[in-house]
Amino acid sequence: MTVEPERRAALHDFLRRCDIDPQTLAVASADASFRRYWRVQHNGRNAVVMDSPPDKEPVEPWLTIGAQLAAAGLHVPAVYAADAAQGLLLIEDFGTRLYLPELNDSTADALYGAALDALFVLQTQLDGLALEPYDAARLQMELDYLPEWLLQRHLGCRLSCGDWDTLELAFRRILTQVQAQPYGFVHRDFHSRNLMITPPLPGIIDFQGALYGPLTYDLASLLRDCYIRWPAERVYAWAEAYRLRLVAAGRLSADAAQFRRWFDFTGLQRHIKVLGLFCRLCYRDDKPHYLGDLPLVLAYVLEVCAQYPELADFAALLTRLTSNLDLRLRREDSAA
Repeated sequence: MTVEPERRAALHDFLRRCDIDPQTLAVASADASFRRYWRVQHNGRNAVVMDSPPDKEPVEPWLTIGAQLAAAGLHVPAVYAADAAQGLLLIEDFGTRLYLPELNDSTADALYGAALDALFVLQTQLDGLALEPYDAARLQMELDYLPEWLLQRHLGCRLSCGDWDTLELAFRRILTQVQAQPYGFVHRDFHSRNLMITPPLPGIIDFQGALYGPLTYDLASLLRDCYIRWPAERVYAWAEAYRLRLVAAGRLSADAAQFRRWFDFTGLQRHIKVLGLFCRLCYRDDKPHYLGDLPLVLAYVLEVCAQYPELADFAALLTRLTSNLDLRLRREDSAA
């Protein structure tokens, strides 16, 4: 992993202040942002250094939100040392057991059960009122990633006025449903690549982008994961069981049909965003491997749209523009 000389100097200085030999530094992982993670030995055990350039990804939100989650009894990495000005943290190592590779037909109920237990704590013990709002402007901005990055940049489409009208109408209908539901604390990336197997509750990571947003957002992120797919009937059964828990706790009063509609439309907003975001990660940030997940995400969008007649024109537009194309292939033509 390439590290700029000035950044490496700051990292090594931080390690020395933590009594850690910089020579023990080993790559742990990188993510979709500018953050990098390094595994080190600290007091005879593994620890992780989060390297988050302060001009790009300040660590203060991670520290603040992590403290809130920990206070609610959720499992987030403990902080052993911090240099917030330099964007460097020494934190607990949750190991390497991500949810994603360990999910299968026989483990899914138990693993999702633990994840839903954690989500229930998050949504009943934290109100999220101190977070920035997941407001209409932000939701709309995310939807706009689709025409900009998937359709125009990735596929090279030239959208007509009628195409734009179809997109705008569908987006308005989606946002109406997303904003109609109760709001609360939203992790925003609550899925199998951000959950670690650390019984009894999963270890939760990548929570610094949390917002005050729609109640079904994290549920849709978890159960309609962009990286793994489950049969629709199983997804809806998990979602309905979770709805009943929220109702019993007094957190929700919606019936099954209303909740399912919110769940579907909120997941749709997320997946439309992701279709564009994964393309942006490819072309802007030179991370082309995200293109490999586009077919699954598009399949989610089309399957949900098929259940709602008011989204038929939108689904037809996407089908026309993506049919017979391999979305996983990078488009080298620089024209937008």
